[in-house]
Amino acid sequence: MRNKIIAGLGLVAALGGCPSSYAWVDDPFVLRARWLVVAPDDSSSEITEIGGTASVDTNIAPEIDFTFFFTENVAAELITAVTPHRARGNGTAAGNINLGQVILLPPTLTLQWHFLPRCVIDPYLGAGVNYTYFFGVDPGTVARHIEYESSWGGALQAGFNWNFTGNWHVNVDVKKIWIDTTATVQLATPPIIMADIDIDPWVYGVGIGYRFG
Repeated sequence: MRNKIIAGLGLVAALGGCPSSYAWVDDPFVLRARWLVVAPDDSSSEITEIGGTASVDTNIAPEIDFTFFFTENVAAELITAVTPHRARGNGTAAGNINLGQVILLPPTLTLQWHFLPRCVIDPYLGAGVNYTYFFGVDPGTVARHIEYESSWGGALQAGFNWNFTGNWHVNVDVKKIWIDTTATVQLATPPIIMADIDIDPWVYGVGIGYRFG
C-alpha cells in the first residue's frame, strides 16, 4: 500500500503542468492546516517480568504546519500537533492488558526539495529530524504509574501541493517518523516492568495551505 502511495506521488509529478493561468505568489511563508492519520508501525522488546510485547494504536488528529521557502525549490517545514494514543501489553503472563493512554507532542522539522514550484502540481521530497515528548499519561486500570522517555529520531517525507490559486493550495503528504521510547510501568502490585517501544509511525496528511503575498 505504501509503495503504491509513493508511486502515485511519482505519477502526480509526471502529470503536473504549468498553465500560464496559474498566478505565482513570490512569498517565502506558507501556513497550512492538515488532518493526520498517525499509524504506528510499532514493535517492542519483551516486557520485563511479565513477558509479551507493547503496542500503540492508530489515531486521527489535526495539525498546523509552517513552511519557509529559502529559494523556489528549497523549503523548510515545521509541523506541530498532539496525538493521543492507547497502549496495550499483548500476550503477557496476565493476558492482554490495558496500559492506558499517552499524548505525543512530536514537532518535526524537514528540509524539502520542490521539483516544480511554479506548477499547478508541485511534488516534493523531504528529510529531517523529530523530537517527541510524551505527556498526559493516563495509566489505565492495571498500572499505578507509567513514564515514557522522550525521543529523537529521523523523518522522511513525500507529498505534493495542488496550487489551485496563487495563494491557496491543497496538500497531500506522507511521512515516516522514527520514534523510540522506553516505557516504565509500575503495576498496581509489584513489580515495576519496562519495555523498549519503537513506535515509528507512518503519518498520512491531507490539508489546505495559504501562501502569504
